[in-house]
Amino acid sequence: MYEPNVVGDWQEYDEHAGLRVRVHGLEASEPPRGRDDAAEGLTYFSVRVTVENRGGRNSTIHLEDGQIDVRVGPDGESAFIDWRNSQFIEGFDVYPLRRVTAVLYAAGPEASLSLVDVQIQLRVDDDWADRRLWAGGIGLQEGAVQAAAGREGLAHQVSNFLRDQAEEGTA
Repeated sequence: MYEPNVVGDWQEYDEHAGLRVRVHGLEASEPPRGRDDAAEGLTYFSVRVTVENRGGRNSTIHLEDGQIDVRVGPDGESAFIDWRNSQFIEGFDVYPLRRVTAVLYAAGPEASLSLVDVQIQLRVDDDWADRRLWAGGIGLQEGAVQAAAGREGLAHQVSNFLRDQAEEGTA
């Protein structure tokens, strides 16, 4: 496993030339088909996983249940994943210069959502790619100031740095 990416970063796969993956769109969000009864008392959020093919040949992408793990809070508690509302990538052919996106709905205790880790293990054609990890949190995009420690503080600092860099380049 490599160093974690910040939510929003692209991660390229050396073993699959031209393929890259991005975990992004981490936000508080209600599921489209209603809440699952098992998520009572938890706060829902959504996260998007996009696979882009910048290579010269098409690849069949699989990103289904069991290939995505979502953890919340400083202790890395497992988030409730709403499989019924989530949209996975099940054997989709991604041609060069095309993308495909999965949308995952999950839930966790509201106090733990400032630290969210998403681990992905993509299957390309019939080969398993290495696991990759993205770290982020609900509210980091808005620049929420929180008393943070450890990785949460680092993710917040990186998010602020990247936002500042993007603002400088667009001004």
